[in-house]
This record gives sequence, C-alpha cells and structure tokens, in this order.
Amino acid sequence: MPKKIKLGVLASGSGTNLQAILESCASGRIDAEVKIVISDVPGAKALERAKKFNVPAAIHDRKIYSSKKEYESAIVKDLKAHEVDLICLAGYMRIVGKDFLAAFPNRVINIHPALLPSFPGLEAQKQALEYGVKMSGCTVHFIDEMTDHGPIILQAAVPVLKNDTVESLQQRILKEEHRIYSEAIQLYAEGKLRVEGRKVKIL
Repeated sequence: MPKKIKLGVLASGSGTNLQAILESCASGRIDAEVKIVISDVPGAKALERAKKFNVPAAIHDRKIYSSKKEYESAIVKDLKAHEVDLICLAGYMRIVGKDFLAAFPNRVINIHPALLPSFPGLEAQKQALEYGVKMSGCTVHFIDEMTDHGPIILQAAVPVLKNDTVESLQQRILKEEHRIYSEAIQLYAEGKLRVEGRKVKIL
C-alpha cells in the first residue's frame, strides 16, 4: 500500500476545493490525508467541512497578530506540528510571504480559476468575460512570492459560452478545479513533479 502524504489545507471561504480533496482522500483516489485545515476567517464554511471529516482545524485571525510575520509564523508552527508534506491553498485569500515559503520550499500549491498567466488576482472569471476570451479554465501551480505566478503543474480548459455569466462560468470552472487539484496532489504524492526554474516537469 502506497505511503500517504500529509496535507495541510489553508482556506478562507466555503471550501469546495477542500471538500473535493477530503473526498478524494477518503475514496483512495489520492494517496494523501488532510492532517489540518487552517482558516484566517472565523466561521468559514471550510472549518465545518473539516469537522465533518474529523480533521483538526485551526483559526488564525490576522487581526489578532501584530504583523504578517507573526501571523504566518503561527501558521507555520501549526503545519510543522502536524508534519505536513504539502500545503494546499484552497480559496485562501491572502498573499503568502517569503518566510512561509522558505519554511516549505516547493511544497505550497494553489488553484486559480483562470488559465495563468492570464487573469491573475481576484475575480478571474469576471476578467475573462470582460476581455471576451473564448476559452477560460483553471490552473494548479506552485506558489512563489508573486500573485498567481509560480510554476504551473496542471491546467484545464473550459469554453466560454455565449450567454455565460460570472456565476455560470464559475460553476463550470469549479468542476474542473475539483478534478485537477486532486490529480496534482497525486502527482506530488507519487514523486512525479520536479520544479526546473519557471517550469514543472512531470516525470
């Protein structure tokens, strides 16, 4: 039986990608288990999802810390206490700092609802519709110090339909997010990802 890698998941909101990861772990689709869920938002639905799967959860409200450094140091301490191998950002709405990244080099990944490098940042689906693109999608990538910029692991394309709204496009992209995030985690679990400069080589 393959050894399961230990995941730490950071989420700020509803946690649908967290749910997909938890379900993939439970079904054996990925050789991983979520050891801790951390949210910066007290009352985030992601915390409820963690509880339903009996996964430990922690709240780190940025407002109670004197600095970003102190805030991230507390999160790093929690993650290291649970001996996580990989950190997954799942709707985590903060920019990760250099000290955090230094603690987990090439071990922090994110999902973004656009085909990076197009439409980084907030409201990616709205940006895509306003730009008039015919194809959107989502990207799983390693994190670096720039917003939605790190080396790309996987992408999935989603056609933009004539009558799409932000919400309808968002829902179709979300289905692909749930699929490729688990695929990317499994590639990591199998030791098949190698970061080479700005690129990720899949072995």
